[in-house]
Amino acid sequence: MQTRKGSLFETCINIGIGWVVAMATQIIVFPWFDIHISLSTNFQISLIFTAVAIIRGYIIRRVFNRWTVYRLAKLQINK
Repeated sequence: MQTRKGSLFETCINIGIGWVVAMATQIIVFPWFDIHISLSTNFQISLIFTAVAIIRGYIIRRVFNRWTVYRLAKLQINK
């Protein structure tokens, strides 16, 4: 079972790596679609999406963790 702090840490590392990849991708891809924004604006937009992704990832991780604990407890009862 993963602790809440462990879930948050894993989610932050995962999203942090994704953020770096997303920033690089946006810098390359946006001009292809004639989207020209400053690096500062690009950074601010990506921070919003990153915060949403951290919250989403943490909630999903905790739901699956709880589901796993529930399943294991149910298996122990049925033995």
